[in-house]
Amino acid sequence: YWFARELMPLLGYDKWANFQKIVNKAKKSLQTTYQQTNDHFAEVGKMIRIGTGTNKESTRKVIDYKLARRAWYLIAQNGDSRKEAIALAQNYFASQTRRQELRSIREKDIERILARRKLTESEKKFAGIMNSRGIDGKGIAEVKSAGDEALFGKPTKEVKEELGIQKNKPLADHLPTISIKAKDLATEMTTFKMEENDLLGTDPIKNEHRLNNSAVRKMLTENG
Repeated sequence: YWFARELMPLLGYDKWANFQKIVNKAKKSLQTTYQQTNDHFAEVGKMIRIGTGTNKESTRKVIDYKLARRAWYLIAQNGDSRKEAIALAQNYFASQTRRQELRSIREKDIERILARRKLTESEKKFAGIMNSRGIDGKGIAEVKSAGDEALFGKPTKEVKEELGIQKNKPLADHLPTISIKAKDLATEMTTFKMEENDLLGTDPIKNEHRLNNSAVRKMLTENG
């Protein structure tokens, strides 16, 4: 934490009364989203010397604040941007916020790529088992299409049209991470059931895949 009275001169303020107005504005802005402002602005008492070097030297208790990082940020945002230190602080926090946004985007992109790779592995295994059970490429496509329709509530072709995906492009390449993981879960479930119950033929496997995708869809829609 930082003490407000120590931060005050660094931000270009020389009077506590003026700086406390900024602190109060910052606290008020925090209250709109976070009620426990004391978690970020902890009020403390501090003894200071007055009349130093005179025969009237004494001490007096004054108010100070222990400022967490969020409080420091809000003070900078509510300060007088004509002051060089405030302007620098505002620019610093703006650049840090943008950096965090970009980091978050990269993390989401990486998560999506990993989910897509996992789905590819699951679908390869799924197709391989179906092929070993006498189902040709046309049958495999039919089973997967039935699963997509159960998961998305409409045929793959219509989903692609809605998302503006070319007919010859894989649907999963353009889906959000949650949908990719939903497809992967349903595929894993059908693969497990196919081996566990020794399912043979296009229709039994298609029915199982449709059932599992419907179950995943129900779970997602019930959770908003």
